[in-house]
Amino acid sequence: MRAGRLLVVLAFAGVLGLPFLVRARGERGAQGNPGPGARGPAPRLVVVTPHVEQIRSEFSGAFARWHLREYGAEVAIDWRVPGGTSDIMKQLEAQYAAAFGAGRIGLAKGGAPRADPGTVGFDALLGGGTYEHGRLKRGIEVAGPGGARTRLPLSVPAGFGAAELEGWFGENRIGSQPLYDPDQHWLGTALSGFGIVYNRLVLAELGLAEPRAFDDLTDPRYLGMLALADPRQSGSVSTAYESILSTQGWDRGWRTLREMCGNARYFASASTRPPIDVSQGEAAAGLCIDFYGRGQAQTVMRPGETPGTSRVGYVDPRGAVYIDADPVSILLGGPNPELARRFVRFCLSEEGQALWQFRATGSADGRGNPRGPGGEAMGPVTHELRRMPARRVMYEKYLGAFIDPVNPFELASEVPPAGWRPGIALVMGAMGIDTADECRAAWAALARAREAPGFPPGALREMEGLFYAMPPHALADGRVLTLGPGTFAEISADLGGWKHQGRLARTRIAYTTFFRDNYRRVVELARAAPAGG
Repeated sequence: MRAGRLLVVLAFAGVLGLPFLVRARGERGAQGNPGPGARGPAPRLVVVTPHVEQIRSEFSGAFARWHLREYGAEVAIDWRVPGGTSDIMKQLEAQYAAAFGAGRIGLAKGGAPRADPGTVGFDALLGGGTYEHGRLKRGIEVAGPGGARTRLPLSVPAGFGAAELEGWFGENRIGSQPLYDPDQHWLGTALSGFGIVYNRLVLAELGLAEPRAFDDLTDPRYLGMLALADPRQSGSVSTAYESILSTQGWDRGWRTLREMCGNARYFASASTRPPIDVSQGEAAAGLCIDFYGRGQAQTVMRPGETPGTSRVGYVDPRGAVYIDADPVSILLGGPNPELARRFVRFCLSEEGQALWQFRATGSADGRGNPRGPGGEAMGPVTHELRRMPARRVMYEKYLGAFIDPVNPFELASEVPPAGWRPGIALVMGAMGIDTADECRAAWAALARAREAPGFPPGALREMEGLFYAMPPHALADGRVLTLGPGTFAEISADLGGWKHQGRLARTRIAYTTFFRDNYRRVVELARAAPAGG
């Protein structure tokens, strides 16, 4: 029986791991193999990432140049790009589970993981958010010594000295968020803001001012013109929704999210779609990661235009946006742990940090970039990445060389996460995504009722009560609670930390039915109101 289960696990991991191998095969020629006449294959660092080709290309070349100067040896990066961060996490967890089941990874008596170099085929994960890299640190549940269940971390501490960490980061904080894991399982290399991308031409047609706060997106004139992403598919947009909930509080935060759902044109499966559709005029505004918004604005910018005059703009709502580190983690049992440490050190060097925000050195504007230790202009060669560096020193010394002279340390929300993120996907799915048509219809009816002179106040109050209501939750012991800040922890426990698939499925149906019935009742009340009322 045990052997049969092991075969199933190994087969499952093989299926999930196939994209790592297939995608890597197509990239090695362009990014890893030495050219004709090379003395031999360069040491190869295998990096898993959700990052786009432009980032991979710039980091490959810059790391190779830095390593040759610092260590006198050539090196190449072998990128593995199986999909987005959620896909990567699933595949890493499956492969480590298979390696543990096959005995290639073990646990010492104290519970510490034991894996020889090369146990798994990749060295580091670059990109994603602190939430996902925290999951790597927490790892997967396995059977420890004596059969007791324990957790196997999938990343290892980087092991840098306190003085080096202090030199890189100073205070381990941006707003309410850390810049690196205190145990060094992950270290931030760039910063990601989650704000608003908008189309100035479409806003003018709708009679709307440029948005400056998340609440601006609840104006009913955005109805059908707001581009949002599905938190069940995108971890980055979940962070944006979490920031709204935490900074505004449960009641007001869910009110804002509900009204945004009412205005939504769609809920995209990828967070890259809203800025593209906004730039094309398919939507007036949307939520997105800062570099997607700024990058799309740059893509459509015409000669002579500036970020303030082009048709696409982007804003981080000051004091209301979470700034999250975009980390790198060294993976347990990778083939070249020392090379992985060198890569982390490069990412946090001024040369590595300059890649994110300096102008391309291959352009006329970038030739005058500040010089690095090798005497060459720092920054990307071809692709301007429009990301924010993680080190404060870059803003203190080089802000004038930035494409986007924005200091995220001045914008970040000081409000710590409220801990409601695990429920966002389920609640928003039921509240506004799986009930999208009913939510839009109810929101439109409510907006018209509020504007209609003489609309019956009692009917309006009932409509608002129905529209903003949160669903009841039937616990396994038969008690019924209303979903709210005071009941969230108990409901979370009832759902097994939002992981009990059976109870989650039943809860999803119950919540969706609740919201759909309420929205339909809102529309019925609006229709039943006296004509002219």
